[in-house]
Amino acid sequence: MRRKDKEIENRDLIEQIIAKAQVCRLGLSNNNKPYIVPVSYGYDGTFIYFHTAIEGTKIDYMSTNPQICFELEHDVKIITNDSLACKWTHSFYSVIGFGTVQEITDHRHKVKAFDQIMRHYSGKEWDFDEETLNKTRLWQITIEQVTGKKSKDKITI
Repeated sequence: MRRKDKEIENRDLIEQIIAKAQVCRLGLSNNNKPYIVPVSYGYDGTFIYFHTAIEGTKIDYMSTNPQICFELEHDVKIITNDSLACKWTHSFYSVIGFGTVQEITDHRHKVKAFDQIMRHYSGKEWDFDEETLNKTRLWQITIEQVTGKKSKDKITI
């Protein structure tokens, strides 16, 4: 990372950012054509889970190239300056990672992944009917590398 003063080396803080962010953006590539898409997600401390429809652009990209980049941010605020435009900035925490995505096909694992996604947003466990599970595809990202970055005003969450 170029700006070492903004790097987060503390893995616990990175885990907190992943746990508190609201949106995960996926960076995908297919035949040298990039594609970025926001998704709802869940995280169990090992894998990032997300869901898709039965077909679509994300699936086309992931089927061709399972290497994935992901980005999450938390506590983002704009810092203004009344006299200098170039002094405007952001206050933030962010995480960028790389990994491999694979579809979850095992029924119990699908339920676990879906529940993890819902737990992220609601804080509780859910039951999922077969119709919902059959019309939804679930995926997991195996995290291979992750880094964190923060603005200099951020200390801890």
